[in-house]
Amino acid sequence: MTLHLAVALDGAGWHPAAWREPSAAPRALFSARYWAGLVTEAERGLLDFVTIEDALGLQSTLTDAPDERTDQVRGRLDAVLLAARLAPLTRHIGLVPTATTTHTEPFHVAIGIAALDHVSGGRAGWRPQVSARGFESRHFGRRDLPPLDQVLNRPGGADLSADPHVRDLFAEAGDAAEVARRLWDSWEDDAEIRDVPTGRFIDRDKLHYIDFAGRFFSVKGPSITPRSPQGQPVVAALAHARLPYEFAAAHADVVFVTPQSAEQARAIVAEVRQLSADVKIFADLVVFLGDDAAGRKARLDELDGAELASDAAIFTGHVRELAGLLLEWRRAGIQGFRLRPGAVPYDLWQIASGLTAELRARQAFRSRYEAGTLRGLLGLPRPASRYAEAR
Repeated sequence: MTLHLAVALDGAGWHPAAWREPSAAPRALFSARYWAGLVTEAERGLLDFVTIEDALGLQSTLTDAPDERTDQVRGRLDAVLLAARLAPLTRHIGLVPTATTTHTEPFHVAIGIAALDHVSGGRAGWRPQVSARGFESRHFGRRDLPPLDQVLNRPGGADLSADPHVRDLFAEAGDAAEVARRLWDSWEDDAEIRDVPTGRFIDRDKLHYIDFAGRFFSVKGPSITPRSPQGQPVVAALAHARLPYEFAAAHADVVFVTPQSAEQARAIVAEVRQLSADVKIFADLVVFLGDDAAGRKARLDELDGAELASDAAIFTGHVRELAGLLLEWRRAGIQGFRLRPGAVPYDLWQIASGLTAELRARQAFRSRYEAGTLRGLLGLPRPASRYAEAR
């Protein structure tokens, strides 16, 4: 069975000091050419998709405030717009930008992702993300969120799902995902007639009001964007605990989980499967690869002044060892992996060239792209419009 592989792209890499690596290109971080190089390298490796990180505030070492550090990358490009720029430069690999559900309108996000699906020929996805940080909410002035530090420091604060504000953010994210999915269905596949002799461009009976009225949004519809090649672009969610597992089970096609061992992976898979039999379960890993992987990471830790900490497990070693770990976790029920390169381009090159070759030698990875859409690569069916079915 082919293992699914993706990479998570974020600036110069997932180590805060990665931009200081000899092979890094810090002057090019905000250029289309830089990102095109990363994504085409991932496509050469036949990876399923790339995700592109995004947020509504500058990167910070503090929980809920900007910091004063000047030795780490600060700033990023809008992920959805960047993905649209990269789409014409690639042919097969999926493009999954992050877009937050907090402080944004689902109508805008839905048409942006649908447009990405059109320009990529059916390779778009969306990673919805909540924004619980008060300093990000102040960019918009629509509502006040309690400082995240207060939530974390109260008794039992480690369990964010117990906080009513956090639960509200996930409920809002659920509504946003539902609105987006309804909007993607609001045009039937054959709603566009485009018949010049009769002057009929559209069949108005095949455009549908979605009439969504919920706690957070009221959206009439239909979308302004015709139904896209995949019908429903792929939705992927990062989840660390029960509340986000529930969100992913209800609204996502793919969930990224963060086990620290095969045993924990097995337990997480069991918990997620209680909620959904269909969602694809990927595990996240931060990876430093190569013969000198440990030395490279140690040098970056020294430059940053602290040992790297991450929500995901951190792997340091050779691609042969990583391939063995991935196959062990697959036996625990993990279906794919989203690898976070510690530093790019080096660790990305190790994934796309070395790891994929090692997995292919073990008959665990593809030798060519087998499908033209992201849903096809992931083995997900193309759904019919819910409104066409109802009609």
